[in-house]
Amino acid sequence: MDVRHLTVTRGDTQIHVIDTANDAPPVLILHGLAGSSREFLPTAEALFPDLRTILVDQRGHGRSTRRPSDTSREAFVEDVVAVIRRVAPTTPVTLVGQSMGAHTAFLAAVAHPDLVARLVMLEGHVKADEDDTEARRLGRFFASWPVPFPDRAAARTFLGDGPLASAWIDDLEEGPDGLRPRFDADIMEATIRPVITTPRWDEWERLTVPTLVVFAENGLFTEEQKAELIRRRPGTRRIDLPDTGHDAHLESFDAWVTTLRRHLLEEGG
Repeated sequence: MDVRHLTVTRGDTQIHVIDTANDAPPVLILHGLAGSSREFLPTAEALFPDLRTILVDQRGHGRSTRRPSDTSREAFVEDVVAVIRRVAPTTPVTLVGQSMGAHTAFLAAVAHPDLVARLVMLEGHVKADEDDTEARRLGRFFASWPVPFPDRAAARTFLGDGPLASAWIDDLEEGPDGLRPRFDADIMEATIRPVITTPRWDEWERLTVPTLVVFAENGLFTEEQKAELIRRRPGTRRIDLPDTGHDAHLESFDAWVTTLRRHLLEEGG
């Protein structure tokens, strides 16, 4: 599978995009917090050539601008809109997102339903926490990384050998002093705060795009939270992946890809 790399610029921010660029219906995929487009390359390969896959490094992540001046939800949404208008200006796309990326995709679909044919949310939600405790916890965690790591073995010792840790290690950026993640802790904290502290039920109930939500059995959300999402928007389709966690696209790749392909190709979305 050959891909092309391109950059979409908005103000002070450059957005890195990977595009399989084949002649098939377009699917745009958004990673989660502290992730990057790289972790969805296997998904793109699994969809190729039946679907054209567009992978986006969201601002502050991957090979996009590391320290954007604006980390609002609106900025993330307008980045997605700019990418769609650049790479698929005449064909509505399927938006797929995981975690924070699902939140971005959902808001983009609400704001610009003319650009979006359908929506798939993997381990995403629209609820809110009572405070920013979780955002601050995540900021402290990323700030605790003893970077630069001298080598990948040292990164492995600190981060562990799980699927998410492996994705982080594979994406480390090499510099003159060692290996660093492709994100900064304070930007991650600022980015996730509005995702988890601002309820989006009004937008959820206004969503008109056909939507599939995919939850992990051992993911972030309780059964009550999952059920409320469907209750508030009864037309939403729900699928649960067994024996996996929040990063199901990494932990249970075959189940994730089978679900996605069946939904997009065999069942027509």
